[in-house]
Amino acid sequence: MSTSSKILSRSELRRQAEEWRRAGERITLANGNFDLLHVGHVRYLRGAKALGGKLVVAINSDDSVRALKGEGRPVMPELERAEIVAALADVDAVVVFPELDVRAIIHEIRPDVQAKGTDYTADSVPERDTVAEYGGRVEIVGDPKDHSTSEILRTRLSPRKA
Repeated sequence: MSTSSKILSRSELRRQAEEWRRAGERITLANGNFDLLHVGHVRYLRGAKALGGKLVVAINSDDSVRALKGEGRPVMPELERAEIVAALADVDAVVVFPELDVRAIIHEIRPDVQAKGTDYTADSVPERDTVAEYGGRVEIVGDPKDHSTSEILRTRLSPRKA
């Protein structure tokens, strides 16, 4: 499957999720900003894929990243972030979403598993009640949260003081 064919609209994602389910596939959902892709993102998505089934990655739109992270973010535009994430072998589909959290996507595709990074606990995942409503589960995956785009921008890309 080509990278561009993995990037789906919301309606295309709903249809694809239905097809996967009819074929007996499970669906795992991961989400985030994915601004300046780094090793933490790769490990998070690899952990999500290891949970089984098809991996859908929901990426925050430029407007929602700006609302969550502030002016100057995202560094990379949403379609470029989507293309980079779609190029990863572990990823089966990518969708860009404008909301501040993934509850609407969860309602639309009802993933078997919602994978969240280690900056969360099972109890602190904001959407956990939405997932539990239909019998899905939340899993925490990836390495310890010691990688972040915000930290890279703050420590590695900011001018150094002499």
